[in-house]
Amino acid sequence: MAKEKPILNVVFVGHVDQGKSTCVGRVFFDGGAVSEQEMKKFKEEAEKHGKVGFEFAYVMDNLKEERERGVTINLSYKKLMTKNFEVTIIDAPGHKDFVKNMITGASQADAAFLVVGCEDGVQPQTKEHVWLLRTMGVKSLAVLVNKMDVVDYNEDKYKKAVEDVKGVIKQAGYKPDETTFIAGSALMGDNIANKSDKMAWYKGPTVLEQIDKFPAPEKPTGLPMRMPIQDVYDITGIGTVPVGKIETGIMKIGQKVVVLPGRSGTGITGEVRSIEAHHEQLKEGEAGDNVGINIRGVGKKDMARGDVICDAANPAKIVEEFEAQVAVINHPTVIAKGYTPVFHVHTAQVPCQFVELKAKLDPATGQVAEENPDFLKNGDVAIVKIKPVGNLVLESADKNPNMARFAIRDAGVTVAAGVCKSLVEKKL
Repeated sequence: MAKEKPILNVVFVGHVDQGKSTCVGRVFFDGGAVSEQEMKKFKEEAEKHGKVGFEFAYVMDNLKEERERGVTINLSYKKLMTKNFEVTIIDAPGHKDFVKNMITGASQADAAFLVVGCEDGVQPQTKEHVWLLRTMGVKSLAVLVNKMDVVDYNEDKYKKAVEDVKGVIKQAGYKPDETTFIAGSALMGDNIANKSDKMAWYKGPTVLEQIDKFPAPEKPTGLPMRMPIQDVYDITGIGTVPVGKIETGIMKIGQKVVVLPGRSGTGITGEVRSIEAHHEQLKEGEAGDNVGINIRGVGKKDMARGDVICDAANPAKIVEEFEAQVAVINHPTVIAKGYTPVFHVHTAQVPCQFVELKAKLDPATGQVAEENPDFLKNGDVAIVKIKPVGNLVLESADKNPNMARFAIRDAGVTVAAGVCKSLVEKKL
């Protein structure tokens, strides 16, 4: 079946309790992707759990535990057809324990909505999420100033929230003047899918209209095929099915592939037997598609989340060490040589050690400000040398920017984010 519309992956991010999931549920319900009957069921269940008003959030939070706790844990995916796109909406967790899933979501997105409560304004995680979006390469950003009903749809309060957020997104490298700000209330349905009649002063688009205003993603189909594995399932009648987003290139049935590093640590080869997306069999999948595939000769025990399925003729590298540019976002003290936090690269999580701090850069110009600094603190941008403790598949930004970005986490927080500039391949 020919694809009618380009696929756009949109992630909703923001601090916990700012109304992200409610907004997403509202987009689906008012956008016609969820029926009245389903909504009625969600509403009854929300009331049963003492979570009145959470019914829209339930559209995405379909894990029982998430409903009972009222927080989004995993990434939820759902398809929505708009005028211009076939949209996969990713509702990413705001709760700090779940930021690692949020990183995965951001790394799969083409565009993002940052959801900020009008009264609460910028929260600690608002900053973290904006930096992550930027580092993960999400170029298109829009901001929903939510919960306008709580402030009686007051324009001055909206303007103040907008000014606060502008400062944060500017710091991360987004252009505030080119960013759309939307005044809305997800709970009441104001300016989500339908125009509000309560804010005559607001002249901008609704969330649904904004989705269609995002530029269509440029598909990196010319690069070698790479698909980081999100999960591996056993499906009756098919066998082992790894799922994930094809980051770059084109995957074809019959293509020879190698899964890196795989359980062996040296890769395992096979052949693509079937490709499926949204329960449809495809002849080929291309960059941007979220797919499930079956590989001849590769079983469930051979691969896991974090492995990368590559074109066998042009595979990625398992790295010995690499040089990277990192930005320190939120470290409790300082980063020095020998520091070994967990690196989140595409869907992998691998401990890596800082073996050399080469140079501190001026964040505004990118020029070297200090050679061989003793340590790095919050706000510093630096060139560093990193050695993975274990097998890590990574590429340099000049070869494949989609496979070069990472976030660094320690003790439950994102301390830094960066991009690989060059690497030394591991001798296997």
